Amino acid sequence: ILKPSGQSICSKAAIEPVWYLPEIARRFGCTEVKLRESIFRMTNGMYPELITRPDIKIFLPPIGGLTIYIWGDIDTIPDEDIELTVRVHDECNGSDVFGSDICTCRPYLTHAIEECIRTAQKGGCGVVIYFRKEGRSLGEVTKYLVYNTRKRQEGGDSAENYFNCTEKVAGVQDTRFQALMPDPLHFLGVTKIHNFISMSDMKYNAIVNTGIKIVNRVEIPKELVPDDAQVEITAKVFHGY
Repeated sequence: ILKPSGQSICSKAAIEPVWYLPEIARRFGCTEVKLRESIFRMTNGMYPELITRPDIKIFLPPIGGLTIYIWGDIDTIPDEDIELTVRVHDECNGSDVFGSDICTCRPYLTHAIEECIRTAQKGGCGVVIYFRKEGRSLGEVTKYLVYNTRKRQEGGDSAENYFNCTEKVAGVQDTRFQALMPDPLHFLGVTKIHNFISMSDMKYNAIVNTGIKIVNRVEIPKELVPDDAQVEITAKVFHGY
């Protein structure tokens, strides 16, 4: 799995969301008509066929896709007796790609990859699911406006106002929709996660509510948290994030 050069061998799968509207409506507990009207309204009428063509049951939602990275034997994933390590990660271009230290995204992702490889080296399997949900699905422009608000507010950046700054700029704290997030895990046949590399209650609850068991929740090691990210980590711990 891990070569002497430091390279790792992994498998990748890219997924774009495709919604079968009758089933999505069933899962959301609403009628298909109500779902169609809601999507039409929330997309500013961009898809009139939602209303005019009820015979078209397939919809390609204007949301980002995801990529699955797998270390180890994919055939072992459904076997609950074989160790499985998982991280569900939401895109953070500033940290993941460019190394910004205002958040813990990059170090947490790096730690998860290391843990996935370590599990695979022992005969288990490691999975990282990388969602395109930049800035809690608010987008990068909004995220940077929030960063500026945090840094320039009176008294400087603080854990107490961490989420208030997001709400002040965007009107909401978070627009990620977690109800469908566990689907890729089910696509892979996951029924039990031995090591969940995340401290997010939102993701944990969404996954276990679909019947997947999680044994261990793994926090980011304190030594990996950048100094500038202490505000974020403190705020998230306090809010049970």
